[in-house]
Amino acid sequence: MKKINIYDESGFSDKAFKKLLVHDSPYFKILNFNFKEGQELPVHSHEIEGQVSIAILEGRGEFLGKDETTLSAQPGDVLISDISEPHGVRAKSDMRVLVTIAPPI
Repeated sequence: MKKINIYDESGFSDKAFKKLLVHDSPYFKILNFNFKEGQELPVHSHEIEGQVSIAILEGRGEFLGKDETTLSAQPGDVLISDISEPHGVRAKSDMRVLVTIAPPI
């Protein structure tokens, strides 16, 4: 077992969003992204099979999709999609996000 407190391990940066690798194994990867208001992870996709979940832990923003699709994102919201489907995140306030990718890339 291992325990990581993402609130202690990863803060925010005015220069670019912060990323913390929480866990990496042959089965899945967990990442913590911290965005200051206005920062984003642009829409992207990966040409592999698998799924991604994006969970909003703190703050407000938008989930981003293809053709400029947006869905509101607030604490407790989880976006789940195939990893080959275009996805991204934009922060409307300081926002803490937990991403799980299976299988890991």
